Amino acid sequence: MSTVKAIVASGPKIPLAPSNIARRNVGPNDVEFDVLYCGVCHSDLHTARNEWSAWPTVYPCVPGHEIVGRVTKAGANVRKFKVGDLAATGCMVDSCGACGSCREGLEQYCDAGGTVFTYNSPDPQLTAPVTYGGYSKSIVVKEHFVLRVSNQLAPEAVAPLLCAGITLYSPLRHWKAGPGKKVGIVGLGGLGHMGVKFAHAFGAHTVLFTTSASKVADAKRLGADEVVISRDADAMKKHERSFDLIVNTVAVSHDLDPFISLLRRDGTLVLVGAPEHAHPSPSVFNFLFARRSLAGSGIGGIAETQEMLDFCAQKKIVSDIELIQPGEINTAYERMLEGDVKYRFVIDMKSL
Repeated sequence: MSTVKAIVASGPKIPLAPSNIARRNVGPNDVEFDVLYCGVCHSDLHTARNEWSAWPTVYPCVPGHEIVGRVTKAGANVRKFKVGDLAATGCMVDSCGACGSCREGLEQYCDAGGTVFTYNSPDPQLTAPVTYGGYSKSIVVKEHFVLRVSNQLAPEAVAPLLCAGITLYSPLRHWKAGPGKKVGIVGLGGLGHMGVKFAHAFGAHTVLFTTSASKVADAKRLGADEVVISRDADAMKKHERSFDLIVNTVAVSHDLDPFISLLRRDGTLVLVGAPEHAHPSPSVFNFLFARRSLAGSGIGGIAETQEMLDFCAQKKIVSDIELIQPGEINTAYERMLEGDVKYRFVIDMKSL
């Protein structure tokens, strides 16, 4: 084992601070890389502050699952990476590899419950009680869960694609967003701005829903064909029964019925935001009388995440970011709670 510097949460009400953590030695199937950049996800904040009762935090906790770095070591059996390559890791670092979902490239839905998330998951390597994420100097990951990054894209702006990007790319692909489809994105934050970019790039008629009139111009800059202020009942009514797909990125509890009413027959509302408290139950009749569906989607599998990164390289799509230094992480968390970021914080880990 080796010891590396990291930004560590020691308790739910204790500011994150530099400390040292253990990393395992590089095995034959492992890739080690120095972390250059790590995106800051709302999930990081929830976990650091132990706000998800279904997934209690084990301290010390090292968040970070939007990781881009440069390879420093490659195990004897590694074939896809060599020292000096750009590499990335997202929300997962292992799974059972044998169940139906894993064999289909959907490791995030591992049927055996074997998905190992990048942080705060029981560590199968027993290096520590739980896995430690990308707010750190370096990381060691099984090759299967390491992704290639194009040199044509700014690596700091690629980092949020590893969570925010794939979280929107996957449902838009699964529910076939594209030409002739009307697609709504609810919320213009770290997730939502990627949803607008991808829905537009797929050729769908893209509508952004926001509660803030100040976001109209920016949504159109990102690719929205229309912007609807969701608090305006008349504006919402004009779109009744017209959407094939709406992807809801909002991570706070709210009423889903106004958006369900906008779906055409057989339309689907997909939830990707993970709120601290549950949404109020939607009306059953909204589903019964139009054969509508309410669904959820979690990140994407490794093959699909690589597909997304390659698509982004082809289309020159990256996240809109604000680069911060490691010592600014606590301020960034507070600003994130206030919605004061366009649209993703990324930590420059080189200065750790």
